[in-house]
Amino acid sequence: MGASLVLGIIALVLGLGLRYWINRRKFYRRCPTGAEGFSSYEKSVIIKSSERLGKWIAYALIIFGVLFLWSYSRQKKAKEKASQNMEIQNPR
Repeated sequence: MGASLVLGIIALVLGLGLRYWINRRKFYRRCPTGAEGFSSYEKSVIIKSSERLGKWIAYALIIFGVLFLWSYSRQKKAKEKASQNMEIQNPR
């Protein structure tokens, strides 16, 4: 397996996992009326800011994961094409 495949899978899983975890925490903070409950204003600001930053990090991880997977597929196609060219040049 190539390094770009492993990095792509890890980045994609971490990004999706982070998004899921943030959205799950936000869901369970809501009361039956739909309002989020915080014990203080300071906690509200800190938690919302950290979740916003976490979502941006998750988006970046997802994008990097997709780019690494795309890079891996391009490398694999290039290897296959090179091996086909070698077979054509050196028939058995």
